[in-house]
Parts: sequence; structure tokens; C-alpha cells
Amino acid sequence: MRSPSNGHAPAGGGAGPGAGAGAGDDDFAFYYSFLQDAAAPSLDAPAPAAMTNGGRKRKQLQRGPEAGDEDAAAAAAGGGGNNTKKKRSIANILTSLVALEAEEHADRAGAADASRRELALLESNADARSQATAEYFAKVEGSFDAAAEADSAARSKRSRLSASAAAAAVVAAGEDSSAATGTASASGGSPSRAAAGGPGPHHQRRLWVKDRSRAWWDRCNSPDFPEAEFRRAFRMSRATFDTICDALGSAVAKEDTMLRAAIPVRQRVAVCVWRLATGEPLRLVSKRFGLGISTCHKLVLEVCAAIKSVLMPRFLQWPDADAAARAKAAFERTSGVPGVIGAMYTTHIPIIAPKISVAAYFNRRHTERNQKTSYSITLQGVVGPDGAFTDVCIGWPGSMPDDQVLEKSMLHQRAAAGMMHESWLVGGASYPLMDWVLVPYTHQNLTWTQHAFNEKVGDLRRVAVEAFVRLKSRWACLQKRTEVKLQDLPVVLGACCVLHNICEMRGEEVDQDIRCELVDDETTPENPVRSEAAKRARDNIAHNLLHRGLAGTTFF
Repeated sequence: MRSPSNGHAPAGGGAGPGAGAGAGDDDFAFYYSFLQDAAAPSLDAPAPAAMTNGGRKRKQLQRGPEAGDEDAAAAAAGGGGNNTKKKRSIANILTSLVALEAEEHADRAGAADASRRELALLESNADARSQATAEYFAKVEGSFDAAAEADSAARSKRSRLSASAAAAAVVAAGEDSSAATGTASASGGSPSRAAAGGPGPHHQRRLWVKDRSRAWWDRCNSPDFPEAEFRRAFRMSRATFDTICDALGSAVAKEDTMLRAAIPVRQRVAVCVWRLATGEPLRLVSKRFGLGISTCHKLVLEVCAAIKSVLMPRFLQWPDADAAARAKAAFERTSGVPGVIGAMYTTHIPIIAPKISVAAYFNRRHTERNQKTSYSITLQGVVGPDGAFTDVCIGWPGSMPDDQVLEKSMLHQRAAAGMMHESWLVGGASYPLMDWVLVPYTHQNLTWTQHAFNEKVGDLRRVAVEAFVRLKSRWACLQKRTEVKLQDLPVVLGACCVLHNICEMRGEEVDQDIRCELVDDETTPENPVRSEAAKRARDNIAHNLLHRGLAGTTFF
């Protein structure tokens, strides 16, 4: 089949320009090109015998008119045969195309049927699973209901047994008193004389408890117990301990019940203080004080909560105007830096890996230094000139740098409200320079003035560092991973800070043999200078320190 504009198909089987125009109007363009490719060999076969018009004329002149007529007849016969062959091949090709199209339709129908069957199977399986899940949950709910009913029945039975035992005890007590009265009457004496002769039987309703030794606590509670051993056990003197017990008495005291006698206030406070001071596990606390493990854990949390609610407003508070003026004067006398109201430091408290947000509490710096996976929370504190805390921020994840913890703290909110006007908090290089935060110079090639200023800032910052050293030395629970839950840790750490302040105000010393080393990696803030005014003020302070002779000579 040839193109209308050309005598034969182009070499390579491609469609000519006329064929391209026909393909744009006809939807069977693909079939047309395919038929051209199939017909190309049959059309190109007579090419070697083809001649130009000039060649045919010369040959006819040589052979004469008769030879020309013979050639024309032969050409006509050959052309008819070729047309018949081409029609037959085209018919075969069309038949094949129809067969292929029918086969393709059959395949599509089969695939559609298979997909419908698969979808039906999936839906049936999903329905079966949903039904099985519903039945399972129904069985679980039924088992829980049965367990609740059994528990309720058991409680009712125990209540009836307890009531029966109480009634029997009352009856027995009445019979014993009647017998004692009758005996006294028979002997000719009075009941009072019989009672004076010896104590009568005393029946008290109580629950069974495990018999535990309380000898150690009884010795510690005795007035004859040595003061040095008491201080070593509780990190404070007996007088300070008595003061704390008197302050917490109304908050932690419990009344006796018909079942058992209440734990005394002194023992309750002692359990909490000894646990914080030693950091020993609860099983050892239980052995020391003769109480159950769960009871000791409950007492620690109750006393810490009482310390936070009762003692924190009295012993850990932000200084008022008079206290702030005294703090500024004290810091200026020791360092020459004016307007300093406190020194700031942030430490990390190790914890057990939490169940949620594990990555947030992961401490990468401690892990790299100790070659052991570490998780922690932060404890940021501001320390006054006397070594006591005036502000604490507890509980942010250990992965947060110091500058972000500062932005989350109440200090930042207090400064935003204008309460830090003309006051400085001295911090390390982990904090940014702001209008109320004074930090050392951190760039290279410092001048003498800047070196001198850094030394004075280091002396002021050392007040906070030493306070944190004494805090962690007194309360060893801050040095190791504790058994307290993550949500209860802020209360426990706040109680440690309050007890630290009480010890500092009462002049309690820390023994050298229990002092610990404070290891906290400093971080670099993203924006170390956040105020140009603070930068100029720092330069003025450094200049005045050097030219007024307050810088010292240790930096030379």
C-alpha cells in the first residue's frame, strides 16, 4: 500500500509526508504505518529491475515497437499479480490485528474478574478480622467485669469478717471486765485495787504487718546518739533536724486508727532526709527504719511535697528590694562589679531512660565523656552571696542547651516584665549576653582589660558553682539515677534545694570526705550577644575595673 504522493515507501519503513497528513485525519494512523512496514519488502522487490523512462525509450527504440508492446503487457500482468499479493497480505494482517485485539479484550476481562475476586476476598477477610476483634474485646471486658465482681465480693467478705472479729473482741473484752469485777468483789477488794495491782488485758484491733527491726532508727532517735554520727547520717545537726520537724509537723502528721498506730512525724521526716542524703535504694531505707518499701516511697514523696508547699515560700524566694540591695553591695565588695544580684549556673541530674520522649532527655555530652548512655534533666539555679538559692528552674530535658533553659525559666519572664532593671545575673559562657545577664568575653585575642573582667566574672560565678557542689554533696540522690518517676522529680529536687538553703542559713558545714566533683559541659549559645547596650555596658565595667585598680594582677 503506497503513499498518495510517492511511488513507493521511504527506505526504513517510515511514512512519507502524505502519509503523515492522512494519519492526522484518520484514527487508524497506527494501522497505516504498521501496514506500510509490512508491505515495504514486497514493494521494494522489483526495484533492481526498475528503469527510468529514458532507459525504457532507448530499449524500445533498439528492440522496436513490438518489443515495447510486449514489455507493456508483461508489466501490466506483473502489476496485477503484485496487487493481488498485497491485498492478500493486508487481509492476513488485519485478521491478525483483530485476533490480537480480541485476545487483549479477553485478557482485560480476565484481569478485571481476578481483581474483583481478590477485592471480595479482602473484604471478607477484613470483616472476619473485625468480628474476631470485637469478640475478643467483648471477652476481655467480660473478664474484667468478672474480676471486678470477684474483687468486690472479696472486699465484702473481708468487711464481714472484720466486723465479726470486732464484735467478738468487744464481747471478749466485756466478759473479761465482768470476770475481773467478779474476782475483785469475791476477794473483798474494789476494782480500783485490782487494777492497781497490774495492768488489765488490753485488746486492740489491728492488721497483720511484717515484723521489721527498727533498732537503727531507735538508736538515732535516742538523745544519747552521738551528734557526729547523726550529722553524718542526715547531713545536718540534730537542732536543724528538730526545726524542720517542728515546721512540717502539721503538714505530715497522721492520726492513729483502729487498725494501726500512725508513724511519728520525726520518723517520717527522717525517712525522707536519709533517703535524699544517701541516695540509697528503697529496700535499704526499709531495713533501716523498719517500714515497708512502698511506705518509704510514699513517705519520701509526701514529705518532699510538704517541704515544697510549706518551707519553700519561707526559705527559697526571689529577693525583695532591700534584700537585692544587700546582695548587690555584698557582690560589689568582693568583686568590684556593680549591680550583681546573683550568680547563675545550670547542672544536670541523671535519670533513668523515660518511656516517652527519650531523645529529648538524651545527654549527648555526658554520653561521649562517660562512654555510657546518659539521660538527664536540668536544674538551673540563681545563688546569692550567702550561697543560698534565690530561684530554681527544674525539669527541662537534658538535651536542651543552657540558653534555651534560661529562655524557658521564670527569670526570663521576670526580666521581660521589667523586674530586672539595673540588675545583673552573672553566668558562664553557656549563656548569652543580655541586658540583665553578664557573661565573660569569649572571642580570641583578648585585651588586658577583657582578661581582667573575665577573672572577676569567674570569681562571681564560682559562688554558684560552689553552691551546686555543696548541694550535690549533701544530697547524694542528685549524683545517681533515682527510682523516682519523672513527673515526681521536680518536687524532690525542689525539696533538696530548700533543705540546702536551711543548712546554709544555719551554718551547716559539708564534710570534706563527702564532697563531690561537679562536671557539667558548657554549651555555646546560638547568638552569644543579644544586646548592643549590654555589650557597651560590659565594656564600661571592664574599663572601670582595670583603671580603678580592682582587676588584680593574676592575668599578667
